[in-house]
Amino acid sequence: MKKLIITGLLAMTTAAWAQTTVKVEDAWVRGTVSTQKATGAFMRLTPSANARLVEAQSPVAGVVEIHEMAMEKDVMKMRQIPGLDLAAGRTMELKPGGYHVMLMDLKQQLKGGDTVPLTLVFEDDAKKRFTQELKVPVTALGGGNAPAPMKHDMGHGAHKH
Repeated sequence: MKKLIITGLLAMTTAAWAQTTVKVEDAWVRGTVSTQKATGAFMRLTPSANARLVEAQSPVAGVVEIHEMAMEKDVMKMRQIPGLDLAAGRTMELKPGGYHVMLMDLKQQLKGGDTVPLTLVFEDDAKKRFTQELKVPVTALGGGNAPAPMKHDMGHGAHKH
């Protein structure tokens, strides 16, 4: 009986240590001008096991959504998606012109050198949620490693909540 209990405890301990993790690399948020109310957060995500990015949160924005940009009939459109599937060991790049985290209803201007708190919420294959807290650097408009700023007349103003 003792052996059975010890084996069971070891199995539970191993399962707890085997939790899915997501490696986040090169995260950055595009800086804004004073009147701008939306921007994007970009990064590379590599999960240890299959996972899904299902939500993001930040105190600097009233609304945070996961978005994709895709061509539809020769027009680039941006839309919210319910989640983003991440394959085990494969890096998914969130970048301008593709998948990204959209920060909307900004509460303040985001300037180069600032840091933005960002919480990513993931689900594993068993639908168990786990979070990752980030401190993401803001890249000044036209500076750093960020590409040139996107024009924000591509549908950002059409968001109604």
